[in-house]
Amino acid sequence: MAALTVGAWGTAGLGVALVLAVLGLALAVAGARTARPQLVGTAGQVAVGVLAVLVLVNGAMLAALLRNDFAVRYVAENSSRATPVFYKVLALWAADDGSLLLWNLLLAGYLVVVVWRFRRTVGAGEATYPYALAVLFAVQAFYLLLVNGPARPFGATVAVPADGRGPAPLLQNHPLMAVHPPFLYLGFIGFTVPFAFGVAALMADAPDDWLRLVRRWTLAVWCFLTVGLSLGALWSYSVLGWGGYWAWDPVENVALLPWLVSTAFLHSVMLQQRRGMARVWNLALVIAAFALTTFGTFLTRGSVLSSIHAFTETAVGPAYLSFLGLVLVGGYGLLVWRLPALRSPAALDSLASREAAFVGNNVLLLSAAAIVLLGTVFPLAVEAVGGAQLTVGGPYFRAAVTPVFLLLLLLVGAAPLLPWRTANRDRTLARLRAPVVAAAAVTVACALAGLRDVTAVVGFALVGFVLVGNGGQLLDAALVARRRRRGGRHRPPAGRRAGLVVHVGLALLAAGIIASSAFAQQAEVTLRAGHSTTFAGYRLRYVGLETDRQAQRTVLTTPVSVTRPSGASGGVLDPRLNLYPAASEPIGSPSIQRGVVWDLYASVIGLQDEGASATFRLYRNPGVSWLWLGALVMALGGASAWWGRRLPRPGARS
Repeated sequence: MAALTVGAWGTAGLGVALVLAVLGLALAVAGARTARPQLVGTAGQVAVGVLAVLVLVNGAMLAALLRNDFAVRYVAENSSRATPVFYKVLALWAADDGSLLLWNLLLAGYLVVVVWRFRRTVGAGEATYPYALAVLFAVQAFYLLLVNGPARPFGATVAVPADGRGPAPLLQNHPLMAVHPPFLYLGFIGFTVPFAFGVAALMADAPDDWLRLVRRWTLAVWCFLTVGLSLGALWSYSVLGWGGYWAWDPVENVALLPWLVSTAFLHSVMLQQRRGMARVWNLALVIAAFALTTFGTFLTRGSVLSSIHAFTETAVGPAYLSFLGLVLVGGYGLLVWRLPALRSPAALDSLASREAAFVGNNVLLLSAAAIVLLGTVFPLAVEAVGGAQLTVGGPYFRAAVTPVFLLLLLLVGAAPLLPWRTANRDRTLARLRAPVVAAAAVTVACALAGLRDVTAVVGFALVGFVLVGNGGQLLDAALVARRRRRGGRHRPPAGRRAGLVVHVGLALLAAGIIASSAFAQQAEVTLRAGHSTTFAGYRLRYVGLETDRQAQRTVLTTPVSVTRPSGASGGVLDPRLNLYPAASEPIGSPSIQRGVVWDLYASVIGLQDEGASATFRLYRNPGVSWLWLGALVMALGGASAWWGRRLPRPGARS
């Protein structure tokens, strides 16, 4: 009875939340159309109610997981008595239906934060807020329709089992699952806010004011998505045992797409703020970013990636596709409707200016997005039309994206050194001198070191160009800020310094990608217990199989002692195979000795003669730690820009 009560309460709560969201939508629309701020204020109070109900609903599911309430189908399918408490909590977002509960909760949280942000401006002439509130309620209502209809996370089991199946083995194989999905959700869901204000600006005919409202929102969700993508790469590297961190998998690609588009938006927004340019472009980008998050959830939650033919087996996929169509038709339909009022007479004054560099940056970022989108969608289109299954893998993406990536590094290094409007040739050349010399020095160093990979040499040279150019600008900005602080004058805008920090982080990340792609070493060996092999100068000896039977799994550890090239002891690598009751095959866990420059990485892929012999994959990966450092620096730079002062209003001179 208790289990049924939890399910009934959860289902009722989701119904109440849907009714409240529809009520909030009606109040916001009525308030916007009739210019009655009291209706908008009441809609804001309803938003708080939606959040409160969803907190209780998520709490009910969490309680059901912790209490082993197998009468709830989601609990029976995604938890078990032997599952550790930590992974029972994580099971809340371990599968589609539960993740939709968290998705709704975070969306309601964003909705309430927007209400709180505008609590003092209701009725004060803020034209876009009521319409934006209506759009946010509409999106919330859609996701609540999903959990009240096709998803039904609180659905009951037909026959209550004695035990559940437990989470998917990969999802309980590493604690990174505690943070990776929530950060991705914060990023994906957060794009609803800029989209809502972009659409509101079109509805209220306020093409400029919305930018100062959403720039910081976009920075925040960009930081969340940056961290989420980085944690996903770290999870892939630390858990899957294949020695890499990015496989160009469709799930990875659909998370990368909105990041690329939002990065373009954060650059082009400065064109509109400073010069009144790119109004149409910015609105198109913010609609595209939200549409791509919807497209990503459609692919990953609509049974599309498993098979295009599974798409119609559930109503979730068609619902997502219908919503995506509404977003595209509604968003871009409004944009076309307002197009005559959005045109700007401003134009580029010089190709050797920061404006031109930002335009080039946008073109490259969107080119990368188009390449990734094409490679992700093309196999699905082929299967839908002809039934043939096709895979587009890493070679296509690397060949197509690499030139774009290198050109992007060039612009990232050059753009901060170029002035706004018209370039002063002598001053620009003076600024470029040190970065160009650094790039040339790196090229010579690579040649002397015997590096013959042209792409790697060019990449390292451009990394040096970016680091010296942006680092020099950072140093100059710090010195100027110090002098102004001593003189009691205003300091330079923090946003510019933060952008330079992000560029430095990108250069570090690029160095890691180039190094790990060009110089990684790998081997596959089979060793008997007590026997050794030599790999990349290391002496590796298989010690023997160790077995640890735990409540939820059996862990087979294959320790390998390491002797460094110098002859000194290098400790022990302990790759493992984990046997879960719900898994048909063992799930591997690699062991990694991380270093500033090199990682020594081992995974066990098979056991013979009951562990008397083991087959290992061995990797020596350079520069991987630079990826994590670069991503951290980028996120910190984005957070610093979020805290910094706002950009000037449109048309302000710099």
